[in-house]
Amino acid sequence: MVLSTQTWKQYYLCRSELEFRVESGRPEDFTCKAIDGHTGQIDQLAYISTNEYRFDGREKSVVCTVSTDCTVRAWDLREGTEIWSSPVQPASLVNLVTYPQQQLVVTVDTQGLIKVWNAETGCECASFSLLTYSSVMETCDHPQGLFLLAACAEGNLYALMMPQLQVVSKVTVFPHSSVNLVVSPDQLWVFASAQDSDLGPKVFYTQSLLEPLEDEPPICTTLPVRLSSRACWASDEAARLIVMHRNDNGTQLVVTTFELKAEKFRARTNILVQQMTSFPLPDAMMPPHLMKGPSSQLILLASGSELLLFTIHGLQLAAFQDHQQPITSLWVDPTRVITSSLDLSLRIYVWNKENKFPVLKSCYHLLGGSHRWASGFIHVKSDSMSIVGVEARSMGTSILRSYCFKVQRS
Repeated sequence: MVLSTQTWKQYYLCRSELEFRVESGRPEDFTCKAIDGHTGQIDQLAYISTNEYRFDGREKSVVCTVSTDCTVRAWDLREGTEIWSSPVQPASLVNLVTYPQQQLVVTVDTQGLIKVWNAETGCECASFSLLTYSSVMETCDHPQGLFLLAACAEGNLYALMMPQLQVVSKVTVFPHSSVNLVVSPDQLWVFASAQDSDLGPKVFYTQSLLEPLEDEPPICTTLPVRLSSRACWASDEAARLIVMHRNDNGTQLVVTTFELKAEKFRARTNILVQQMTSFPLPDAMMPPHLMKGPSSQLILLASGSELLLFTIHGLQLAAFQDHQQPITSLWVDPTRVITSSLDLSLRIYVWNKENKFPVLKSCYHLLGGSHRWASGFIHVKSDSMSIVGVEARSMGTSILRSYCFKVQRS
């Protein structure tokens, strides 16, 4: 409960009303705004406002975006206005991550230049150059402080202390290969895989990257799979990793779930990997391009325009064909799932957790602008009180389209 706002009963009534509005999606339940400002394509966005429920008139939904117009900007979704814009940078910005509690934004451009920005003022705080292309960054909140993990096209993984971007460690993960990173929900593990390579993916023990020992390599293990294409962590299980990969002869896609554990023996920590389950995907299925682990027992896959829900044992629970064109992004949180599509719509689903396995209920579409000007949604994000999509326009530009749910005052 938000401090100094209302009694538990007022909070319960207000939040119940909000969740009803999110599930029903009636036109009177939200306000929609088209927010324009970037002169290029928006490549990534992230919320910088803290994700909390407020019913005292001070609720805010603020996102930051990076674009091919070489700027990073902050936007107030409820007001539909730009808060600040950075000066034009030397190269296009391709990715960003945020630290909402500290009000920090980190961007990286096509030349590997990383910068830290004050999210309230838009002032530049620090910079660090990877000297080669990078678009992969992950935040890491550790007892020793805040860190940033960044991987570059040369196959190196950097651990940088925030906010000054001081190098703590540098590890060559996959020489001369671009690296994908996924950090576990408890921040204890880092999954790393090489793009377009048959090298087995690796899992690092995060502490060994953030507190490296002299002349000691970081603690890691290589998973017994090859040709991995997607990976995610189960959101409610600290060390449960789900990997999509090819089988031994490379003919079929398989989804395997691993459980990881750190075991200390004398002065050394070892990583124990246990395979929990594994199942092949149907031959007739188009290879999934998005994968999420909404719980320890479930897997969500986006395959073309279809959204599929499986158990980790391979039992298909649902298949949704709500979109007319391919799904471009997938947002998952404990209460809902949102898909964006090139058909210029967002689809809202909510979880019903009364059964043994949570059931996903398809609710409604949120529509974008005109097909005459737009080519579809390419990203979607959400917080407790709003949804925002990136709507691609002609001539290589894009806008934000926000949907902010109305809240009952306590």
